[in-house]
Order: sequence, then structure tokens, then C-alpha cells
Amino acid sequence: MTRGLLRVFLGAAPGVGKTVAMLEEGRRLRDEGVDVVVALVETHGRRATAALVDELELIPRRRVEHRGVALDELDVDAVIARAPAVALVDELAHTNAPGSAEEKRWEDVDRLRDAGIDVLTTVNIQHIASLNDVVERITGVAQRETIPDDVLRAADRIELVDIAPQALRERLGAGLVYPAERIDAALGNYFRLGNLTALRELALLWLADEVEDALRRYRREQGIDAMWESRERVVVALTGGDEGETLIRRAARITARSGAGELTAVHVGDSDGLAARPSPALAAQRALVESLGGSFHELVSTDVPTALIEFARSVDATQLVIGVSRRSRWAALLGGPSVSQAIIRLSGDIDVHIVSHGAAPTLRLPVVRRALSRRRLALAFLVLGVGLPALTALLAPFRSPESIVTDVLAFQLLVVVVTVIGGIVPALAGALSAGLVLNYFFIEPLYGLSIASPRDIAAIGIFVVVAVLVSIIVDQAARRAAAARRSAAESATLVSVAGSVISGADALDTLVHRLREAFGLTSVILSQRGDVTHSARDASLADDRDVETRIPLGEGSTLYLRGPALTSSDRTILGAFVSQLALALLQRRLAGEADAARPIAEADRLRSALLAAVGHDLRRPLAAATASVTALRSGQVALDDADRSELLATAEASLLSLTELVTDLLDVSRLQAGTLGVVLADVAVDSVIVDALDELGAGPDDVRLQLGEGVVMRADAALAQRVVVNLLANALRFSPEGSPPLLSVSTIGDRVQLRVVDHGPGVPAERREEVFAPFQRLTDTDNATGLGLGLALSQGFTAAMGGTIDPEDTPGGGLTMVVELAAASDPTDADGAREDGAEA
Repeated sequence: MTRGLLRVFLGAAPGVGKTVAMLEEGRRLRDEGVDVVVALVETHGRRATAALVDELELIPRRRVEHRGVALDELDVDAVIARAPAVALVDELAHTNAPGSAEEKRWEDVDRLRDAGIDVLTTVNIQHIASLNDVVERITGVAQRETIPDDVLRAADRIELVDIAPQALRERLGAGLVYPAERIDAALGNYFRLGNLTALRELALLWLADEVEDALRRYRREQGIDAMWESRERVVVALTGGDEGETLIRRAARITARSGAGELTAVHVGDSDGLAARPSPALAAQRALVESLGGSFHELVSTDVPTALIEFARSVDATQLVIGVSRRSRWAALLGGPSVSQAIIRLSGDIDVHIVSHGAAPTLRLPVVRRALSRRRLALAFLVLGVGLPALTALLAPFRSPESIVTDVLAFQLLVVVVTVIGGIVPALAGALSAGLVLNYFFIEPLYGLSIASPRDIAAIGIFVVVAVLVSIIVDQAARRAAAARRSAAESATLVSVAGSVISGADALDTLVHRLREAFGLTSVILSQRGDVTHSARDASLADDRDVETRIPLGEGSTLYLRGPALTSSDRTILGAFVSQLALALLQRRLAGEADAARPIAEADRLRSALLAAVGHDLRRPLAAATASVTALRSGQVALDDADRSELLATAEASLLSLTELVTDLLDVSRLQAGTLGVVLADVAVDSVIVDALDELGAGPDDVRLQLGEGVVMRADAALAQRVVVNLLANALRFSPEGSPPLLSVSTIGDRVQLRVVDHGPGVPAERREEVFAPFQRLTDTDNATGLGLGLALSQGFTAAMGGTIDPEDTPGGGLTMVVELAAASDPTDADGAREDGAEA
């Protein structure tokens, strides 16, 4: 059975028209005689979408019960039994209800395709796994439903459904995307113009990469090696020398002239860089490339030209920038073609730019180091000492003028064997001794060392040359093998350290133990201000030749190492350990200082609020109450019943205001002392609102409500009620006659939003922050308009519950206060909120 095709309609955001485009394509296919069914489509209450669904055959959904909640899911078995040619499945990234055969809807789609059914589906850019963190930084909304990139890239066709951001906002405002109660929340959050513009660019770039990958696959399948210059890609080759900055800037100018080009820098080294100290110039050049918007890569190869050209072809480079050779004329004459000449010969259709620079040509002499072990050296001399007499004794009885060639080759073979084992020193000793033995025992006159012919000198010379050449090859191979083993061990050590720290282990303790294990040390001790805080020991490794190394880490911390002396290569890795230890110590100190400063800063802020309260608002109600009582007790002024009632009412209102102020000050004091009891639990939003309305004595004519059904938030019920009461009291106070405030509830991702909307005078944008300052009402005060502490406390209560309060303009005039709190900790308690979050 042929596997079904997958066609994806990709959008930058909800409401761009993906589902409509899918349904219209399904209707077109149906009109052409193709058997098409709607397996699952979410209309989200949109009439135009529902009308398109009604025109196609619809497969009933499967009903799933989860914790008493009925959920509708895709009925894969029913679709397979129906066996259409094409099935329409909306929202590919959807997570199925618990108890379903598959966890994700894209897995259901795989089953449909395995049954030979073509699938048309939709997905938004925020649901792509590799872009999930980027989208969260842009929108502030974490998407819990994602789809692996590989699943999407394996689709047979991906089509972008695009719309201009402003046009999408106009569609949203017209009620074509969400119901009226969700429009304000969506426009002020996820659907801000900047968010939509960034998401649109993200979708275009992701799709451009997909198109680029498809083009590469096509060229590979068709065997096309020629470059197709769909985009300028400039690769600059860096050696780690000082000329690198010149090359990078020249390559950046070439890239900039091409408009939409890409800049890539590459350094080809002959080792993985762990055994040697990294070049400071190369590190600075890497930072420069990244600051210019390019990328940096490092390769390991002994064949620099081939590695460079292969890399350039792998990234579809159109231009390659290299520096002019720094070799002197003598080096070029003796060493053959330069790297730049080899690159030009291999470049093919890649343009090569050779850039001149101020670096002087160099001629470096090789540094001779012993790469072979003493054991191999001793074994080589042993083979020479035993093999030379044995070979002489074996060949001497059969010597003749005709056998001299065989004798020479046999001794040459012995020299090569000795060279392979021990390198250049036993090679030279073997070549000279074999030449002398040949001359003494096998060349006329026998049993004497004499040079009868120049050919004898040539024979000994050939012995020496062959031995030296073979020894050089053996020495290089041994060096590279040792470097590879060393690099592999260093890499494993660093990866182990990084993995242990990242996985959550105690950084300092992990680093100390890994350091002791890596170098086989007897002990490693970390001391902070004279006290041993972390240590690792192994007494079985103690030796009289152990040396102690003291390494200061700064800020009173010292690292003590005891064990074998460390080589220069060891100290490179030791430097990495020391840097990690110093960083871990710094992070621990900063974390401690931050923890210590946080309550102090909070206490200062609340202390200022207390002083402002005592100095400002405490005196006003006291003065009014005192004046009223004094007038009532005075016998000098004649008061009628109306005057007495007014004075008593003033005194009562002032004392009530004083009571409210004292209550608020006590709440502030509890916040300052950290004794405010906050008990977070899953709280039904409608119950909090009902209690708040009862407290205010507000009826249906006083406040308009738009509540989401079954919305549950993570909050403290009492504090949440206080917040709602304060915000509604302000809204009622400033709302004009005949235009009561609106209290709406909606969900954005895993957050619950309460919006208190009034159509009063509003607050200028430049003074928004002042509304949360204690005792600031931005209006004239009287004895009954409140104390100016309500919004400050509301903000403090909301922050204590892990939420935020933000003021916004009300469309048409007024102020909207947006309270945002976490949704229920159990997603099944807020399924409606989750569905809203997936779209908004």
C-alpha cells in the first residue's frame, strides 16, 4: 500500500486563514471528483469556517471521558474504515486527551497516512519545537503543544498562509477571529503589532530554510554538482593570525553588497584545540564575526585546502575569501604549491578572493620532540641487536656475487622494521650498522672495511635516507595518535564536567571530584577563607614524589592540589577546571547577595509606604472626625437636627476611612515582615468575583460581567477577592452614569486574565506607573474617595500570588486594569483555558 501524502498549511499566528485555506482546497478537490472527508476541524465559533465544513462530509468525533469531563477527539479508526482519498485534520500539534491510543495528533495523522490516506492539516509557527523558545521570548506565552521539526520537514508540501499583521489585527477587531469578550485581551497581548511582525518574519525564515533544504535534496537526487546561486554565501578562511580581522571585514563588505547574503567564518586546525592554548586572536575574530551577524565554525583536518573547499560546498558558498600566503619565497620554492594555490585549483565554480594584508612572511623551523615511548625505543634496539647478527649468520653461508642484491634487500628490510618500531634514533643506528655489516661480510674484499667503489658509499647513503624517511612518517603518525588520544581524553573530561554541572549536581563538589579523577591526584582541597569547604582524596595514590600546587581563586578562596607533577598540556585542562570553579564560586556569592538584598529592598519600599501613610492620609480622617466631634460638643454654636446628622455622618465616614487605612497599613506591615499568609490553591474565578460583588453591594446594573465557563486560576482566594474589590471600587467610582464598568475573564496560554474596564477619564500614559504608588489618586481627594493605598496593595497582593497588574487604555476612552495570574496547576481543571491558550 502506498503511504499517504502530507500537505501542511503553515501560519504565523491564529486567524491568518489556515483552516479556511485547507477547507477551500478540500472543496476544490471534491469538485474534481476526489473523495474528501473532514476528519476534524476546529471552527472556534467562526461562521465562515463552519459554513465551509458543512459543504463537506464530516466524520463524527470520538468522545473521551476524563475526570468527568467529556472531550471530543479525532476518530482515527472511523476515518480508516471510511477509507477516503483525502482527510482534512486541523491543528496538527494538538495533544490528545489522556487515554487516547496516541499522545499527539500528528501521530494520529501518521496512522492515517500508513493506511494510504492523504492528509491536509494546519499548524502555527509557535508550535514548531525548535522555535518554541523564540516565540516565548517574543510573545511572553509558553506553548505547551509542540510538534518535532522532523515531522513537519518530512511533509510532502508546506504552504504558507500569509496575511499582513495590521490586516490580521483588523480581522480580529471585526470579530472574525475571536468572540467579542476576548478581543481586547488578544489585541493587548499576543496580537500586538510587534509580536505579529516578528512571528511573520520567523515563519518566512523557517520556510525559506525548508525551501533551501528542498533545493539541496533536489540537486543531490539529480546529481547536480554545479552551484545554483539562489543566495550569496561568503565564506572567509581564518588561520588564527593577526590578518583575520582584515579578511573578516572585507568578507562582510562583500556580503553587504549582495543584499541578503550570509557570512560564514571557518578555521581549519590540525588538532581539536584542547591540548593547545586557544589563539587569543582567533577568539577575538570569532566575536567580530558574530557581531557582524555571521557564524563561526572550526574544522579538524591535516589537508587544509580540501577541508576548506568541502566545507564551502556543504554550505553552498558562492564566494571564498582567503589571505595571501605568508610564506617566504624560499619556503614557496622548497615547499611546492601554497595553500592558496591548492584552494584555487580545487575551488571549481566558487569565486576565490585573495586579500593582501600586512602580516610578514615567515619561515618556521620544525621543533623536534620525542613522540615514541621509551619502551618502543628499547624494543627497536633489541630487535636491531638480535636481528643483525641473526640475519648475518643466516645469509653468510649462501653469499655469492649473484646474491648481493638479495642480501642488501634483506638488511634494508631489517632497517625498515627497526625504524617502524623505534623511530629515527634506532633507524640511523640500524642503517649505519647494516651498511658496515654488509661491507664486512658480503662485499669483496671480505672481512675488512673498505670502500672499493663509489657504489658502496651510495648503498650506505640509501640505507640512511630510507631509514630517515620512514622514521619521519612513523614519528608523525605516533604524534597524531598520541594527540588524538589526549584530545579524546580531554574532551571526555570536559564533557563529563559540563554534564554533571548542568544536570543539577552541586557544581563545586562535582568539579573538585572530577579534577582529582582526571589527573590521578592524591587530594584536591577547596578552601574558602581558611575553611575547607570541599575536598576529594584517595590515599591509595599517595607517593613520596607527590608535589603540592596552590592555586588562588580570588576572594579568599584557594585550591590545593597534591599528586604527580602536571605537564604543560595538563595545565591547559587544569585552567578550564579553575575557570569553572571560579565561576561557580562567583555565582554562589552573587546568588547569596541577591537573596540577602531582596528582603531588604522590599522592606525599604514598604517602610517608605508606611511613612507616607502616617505623614499624609492618617491626619486627614483624624482631623475631620475631631472637628465633627468638637462641633457637636461645643455649646457656643446652635445646631439643628440636620446639622447634627451631617456632623455625625462626617465623623462616621472619617472613622470608617481611618479603619480602612489602619487595615491597609497592617497588610503593608505583614508584607514588610514577610508574614502575609499566602496560600495558593486552584480557585474558581467566578466564586471570587461573586464574593467581591457581594462585598461591594454591586448588582447586575452596576457591573457588566463576561466570565469564561469553568475557568480556574492558581491564587489565594482571600487576596484575590481583595484585589477584585479594589479594582472594581475604582472603576465604579470613575465610570460615568449609564456606562457601568465591565469585568471580563479570559485565558492566554497558561495564564488567566481578569480585565476591569471603565469608560471614565482614564490616566495619561506617562503617569501610568504613578497609579500604583501609595496614596496617589491622580485626582482631588475628599474624605470619602478612599485612601490611595488600594492599588498599591492590589499590586503587592498580586505579586505575592505570582501575578501582575498592568493598566491599559480602554478603546473609546477610559482605563482597563489587567490582572494576570497563573492558570490551574492541573491542566484538566482548566481545559477551556488550555484550548484558548493554544490559539491566543
